[in-house]
Amino acid sequence: MSIKTIQNKAELNTHIQALITIEPKFALIYKQVGVPDLRRNKGGFQQLMRAIIGQQLSVAAASSIWQKLSDANLISPSAISEADDECLKSHGLSRQKIRYIRSLAAHDIDYATLKTMRDSEVIATLTAVTGIGRWTAEMYLLFSLGRADVLAVDDLAIRVAAMQLLALTERPTPKQLQLATQPWAPYRSAASLLLWAHYGWLRQKQAIPV
Repeated sequence: MSIKTIQNKAELNTHIQALITIEPKFALIYKQVGVPDLRRNKGGFQQLMRAIIGQQLSVAAASSIWQKLSDANLISPSAISEADDECLKSHGLSRQKIRYIRSLAAHDIDYATLKTMRDSEVIATLTAVTGIGRWTAEMYLLFSLGRADVLAVDDLAIRVAAMQLLALTERPTPKQLQLATQPWAPYRSAASLLLWAHYGWLRQKQAIPV
């Protein structure tokens, strides 16, 4: 089994050029934003724990909680398992997020093995954790594992940008977007990165629906 990844900007640019051949409308976005940042991270337990903490919080609030937990050395599976709920609450975690993070620790995921698993298997493994949905799993595929063919159809910014790119009259549903963008395979990660960049460009240039 061959796992397709994007490891650097040169490879991303190659994927973008192939995507433009399939869908020429991306040429304008490419002209606007160039080659987007890959935004890669190391992945692992801490990356997913931070993702859980950040759910429905501002970046500043999530960063503050993470810093408190980090200062207290409460960012490893063993530390989470050993700490009681009151301790975790005192560092800013809600009861719901304590439950989610305990589930993550209890699943004892082999993060190295994720690198060799199919995208669908990674999604199944991660979404088995309470509090991790498909969107979070797809972000892990994109930014932690560097997978080459991931389109985050549940992401609002991508749906808004795709509506503009494809000249649709209304924002597509995730299912509609999934069907409409199947021809973009196997370069859908490049499409995701371009659409996010295009969304940022649109927000700077004009008022867009949210």
